[in-house]
Amino acid sequence: MKKKKILALATCALMAAGSLGSCGGGDKKGGGEGHMYGAALASNPQSLDPQFANDPSSATVIKNMYSGLMMKDKNGSIVCCNASDYDVSSDGCVYTFNLREDNFWFFDENDDDIIDEEECFPVTADDYVFAFRRLLDPKMHSPFSRYFMCLKNSKRIAEGSYRADSLGVEALDSYTIQFTLDYPCAEFLGLLTSPAAFPCNEEFFNSTKGRYGLDDRSVMSNGPFYVRQWFYDPYGSNNILYMRRNDKNLHEGYEVLPTFVSFSVLDSEAEVKQAFKDDETECFSTMKVGGYNPKKYNITGQKAMTLGMIFNPEDRLYSNAALRKAVALAVDREALDEELDSDLKAAYGIIPPAVDIAGRSYRELASDKQFDVYDPQQAAELVEQAKAELKVSSIDSVKIIVDSGTVDSRYLHILSQSWQDSLGIYIGIEDLTSKEFRQRIESGDYSIALYPVKGDFNSGLAVLDKFTEVGCLKNAAGGVDSSEAVMKCSTVNELVNGYASAEREILQQFGFVPLFYKTSYLVAKDDNEDILYDPFTGSVDYRIAKNYS
Repeated sequence: MKKKKILALATCALMAAGSLGSCGGGDKKGGGEGHMYGAALASNPQSLDPQFANDPSSATVIKNMYSGLMMKDKNGSIVCCNASDYDVSSDGCVYTFNLREDNFWFFDENDDDIIDEEECFPVTADDYVFAFRRLLDPKMHSPFSRYFMCLKNSKRIAEGSYRADSLGVEALDSYTIQFTLDYPCAEFLGLLTSPAAFPCNEEFFNSTKGRYGLDDRSVMSNGPFYVRQWFYDPYGSNNILYMRRNDKNLHEGYEVLPTFVSFSVLDSEAEVKQAFKDDETECFSTMKVGGYNPKKYNITGQKAMTLGMIFNPEDRLYSNAALRKAVALAVDREALDEELDSDLKAAYGIIPPAVDIAGRSYRELASDKQFDVYDPQQAAELVEQAKAELKVSSIDSVKIIVDSGTVDSRYLHILSQSWQDSLGIYIGIEDLTSKEFRQRIESGDYSIALYPVKGDFNSGLAVLDKFTEVGCLKNAAGGVDSSEAVMKCSTVNELVNGYASAEREILQQFGFVPLFYKTSYLVAKDDNEDILYDPFTGSVDYRIAKNYS
């Protein structure tokens, strides 16, 4: 079997080389299309099942393999994709979508890279119905089901008291699908752009006999590319995932410019960076961009992560509410912001600037300055109160643990000095590897940690959800859960106000103290344009990518 796979790999490489020669790669005078993108994944995809997978490698392949009713364009606006149009009822509870009739499933049954008529068939409303029933089925254990609790009967289905076929998702005919919600939800269209809302064909799913999404013969594409070959040997090399353009799904308004995307499946982000240096991949995503000259590379970045202090609830000192609040009130973010480089921005709120609503940054719609609590005088008074409550004459020094793979901790020294000057408290910094950081958090071996918060997709709901799902953040939020209230916001204005209210409620617990908004980057060779990076899912989208080499 392995010999057959490696032979197929050599065949693919020859085919790709031949295609590149005929396409010519394009130049600035052309459109930049027809390229084979050399790419790399930092790990083997866990699954190519959109209703289940949530690791960055899986997300990248899924993004290039499937498409849904709606999508976000490169400007962040929500637009129709496989839906030709849609209608919303006057009460905001019923969404009716008319499907395009030129979106097709393709499965290359005979492995000849030719799209034969018998190998493709239309994506219908039933495929979306089946996908959503899977998504909400409690036996599925989808990590995304909680985001769709606005759908009629979804809670009862998740609890196991209702059957999946009672879900408020119905095929009115082959090309018309209707969603019925329990209440109006301004986030619903945005949710439909996420991979969890991609279609799934029931007949093909059943034919995989429990292996759906786990190998190259148990996946079927309805998007820009299809998986031609997926080979991974954890003890070997030459691991690849090779995709070709799905020419059946080219139509007006939905271009697919590259002809191939060839992924090397590697074992770490460090190996991906090395592959980039060795010219084996044309882009990579990273949390740190030092050493890459923006004059030589196309570097794009979005502030999609919030870094904030969390406190161990079992800590002898920082379990004290007055002490936590004192540390929070002593942070002068305005002064801090003047010292930061472009990688970081002082954070007053929880939801980072990259989260958008209706194509605009949420932080533009709701300034986080409304959460500014800087008050050094009250902070000093609270320290004295904490000493009395703790029955101590001074506050012993502690260290903030920091994941050095995520952020450069040097700016924390500014805060450390200010706490010492204004409060008489010494809080040092301990840099750890990502693995060490996770282990210390899980074991509870810390007093304070600089903890990263990022949503599973581009939504304030996904960010806030971390404070109900992640143990240390749940403690930090003091049990506050605003998810349902936010979901019930029926207009954009209500949604903006709902998010701000939810942020305020969490921040008032003083268990999470936001300090920085952190940039995530995509670094690409300078002859590339429009490679789209989603810093929330970690996916890299090559659909409209152009190369002028």
